[in-house]
Amino acid sequence: MYDGGDYYGHGLSGQDKQFEGRVSHFNDELKNGNASIKIRKTKVADSGNYTCFFPRLRPSQMFHIELVVEPVFKDRSGENPAASPEPYTRTLNQTQDWALLQCEVLGASPEPKLEWQDSSGDLLHAEETQRSITGGKYDLTIQTKVTKRGDYHCVLKQEGIHHNISAKTFVFISAASPEPYIETLNQTQDWALLQCEVLGASPEPKLEWQDSSGNLLHAEETQRSITYDLTIQTKVTKRGEYHCVLKQEGIHHNISTKTFVFISEKVSEDSSVKVLNGWIGGMAVGLAVGLAVGLAVGAVVLTLTLWCCPALRYRVIDFLSQLKPQRNKPQNGNVTESTIMMDPVKRDELEQNGYS
Repeated sequence: MYDGGDYYGHGLSGQDKQFEGRVSHFNDELKNGNASIKIRKTKVADSGNYTCFFPRLRPSQMFHIELVVEPVFKDRSGENPAASPEPYTRTLNQTQDWALLQCEVLGASPEPKLEWQDSSGDLLHAEETQRSITGGKYDLTIQTKVTKRGDYHCVLKQEGIHHNISAKTFVFISAASPEPYIETLNQTQDWALLQCEVLGASPEPKLEWQDSSGNLLHAEETQRSITYDLTIQTKVTKRGEYHCVLKQEGIHHNISTKTFVFISEKVSEDSSVKVLNGWIGGMAVGLAVGLAVGLAVGAVVLTLTLWCCPALRYRVIDFLSQLKPQRNKPQNGNVTESTIMMDPVKRDELEQNGYS
């Protein structure tokens, strides 16, 4: 109550004991006609209808407001001896496609409620397989079947004491992993750094690098997480095919990815010069031999032709004699040149002897 500057706890008495020390006005707002109150440490018992009454207004005014205080569910194990400990969870059965989960609480009182939730807090369908009461204490068991890998929570609630507690379990749903992902992280003329990666493989995978012959290569594991994100790296110095092999022994699964690496092959300068010199030398020798053989063959052919054909031989001799210059004896101190000419008489003799 507020009256002319006085209010409960400040000049006025008679406040209900359940609100003592928990209810206050906004002092700076009272002069403006704002008589709002603030209730601290609210309880479920505070729920109800509240009335704001202005008796000195003409006409008087009255306002009503309903307060609803929802119970806060939390772990009250340390403050209430009746609060049940966390439930017990286990995996009853599992295949590559699903897992059967069970949640159990024994001797809980007051009456408990059990439910299964996924990692997002969504309620899962669950079957109650046991419920019994002995001396006011409850034994309760529920089961659910899940088909996805992830965290699952069994939540226990005791509404009578607003107690909430849960137990968590992680489920691995076995599945054959797809091909691992490979990439070349870095490369020079002499080597290449190769990486192989698989994400979220379950059951646990094993990665290894192999060359084209299937030989195991040294590799460094650079990442491994609880959800089986796995990465390995290797450095190679030869050109060829390389394989990243993924194995899941639990389900007898084996799959690989391959890549081809180009490593530049070096040729020394001295070797190049030697090869070039050898090639040029060989070509020169070949040309020389070919020319010599050609001249020799030509000489043989010419000799045979002249021997078999006197007329041709005579013409050749006549032609050559015309080309050969002859120095005449000096006359008057001068040297003259003349062409050798065949004597007509000698020519007639040769023709008579069959050299026509």
